Formats: sequence, structure tokens, C-alpha cells
Amino acid sequence: MGELVPALHHVALGARNVATVAAFYRDLFGLGEIRRQTGEGERLRSIWLGLGDAILMIEHTDEPLRAVDGVGAGPFLIALRVSPSERRELEAELGRHGYPVESRTPHTSYFRDPEGNRVAISHYPEEP
Repeated sequence: MGELVPALHHVALGARNVATVAAFYRDLFGLGEIRRQTGEGERLRSIWLGLGDAILMIEHTDEPLRAVDGVGAGPFLIALRVSPSERRELEAELGRHGYPVESRTPHTSYFRDPEGNRVAISHYPEEP
């Protein structure tokens, strides 16, 4: 067997309202819809969105919302890579849609999705 080179396959995000959360990532970040699945009674069970070479799976849950501030136990942030100019444009676009910047560092801006999950847009420092 050859050398194993792991890569991210998918990130699964539980959502009480799958359609609303998927629309946030699809419409504001341009993630294309790959698949939509229904469960019993044709209830929407999941929407999968393209995330580079990986997939963002928005999966239905009835679990209560869990707000995480700062660094939480387990997964606590979805950070999307953008250029510095895209970051400025996305900050403005997210703000126009009611998702203001929650905090910033020199290379990252933090927001909340419709269910309160932390989302960041981030870039590496620009070369001089």
C-alpha cells in the first residue's frame, strides 16, 4: 500500500433549519449545492454544499442550539479562505444581510450563521 495522504472529505454541521443554514452558506459564500436528501415523510434531512475539494454537509437535528464563544471543546468554527479584497467585500455583504462582524484579527473576520455557529473568513498575511 502507498503512503497515506489524508485530506478533508467533509464537515457536517447540525442544523434545526437545514434550508435556512444551507442558504446562508450557498447564497453568501457561493457554495454550490451538490445534493439534497429527504427522510421520512419527505422531510428535508440534509443539503450538501461544495467546499473546495471537500463537502459541507448541513444535517437536520432536533438538538438545542449550542453557542460557543472563543475556543470551545470539539469543533467550534468554520473558517473559509478568502483574499484580502474578498474579505472586505464579504464583510460588507454579510452586514447588508444582517450578519455583522462579531470580532476581527488582522487576517480574520468572525460572524455567526443563522443558528449561531461561528464562521470566519480568513487570509494569510500579504507578502510585502
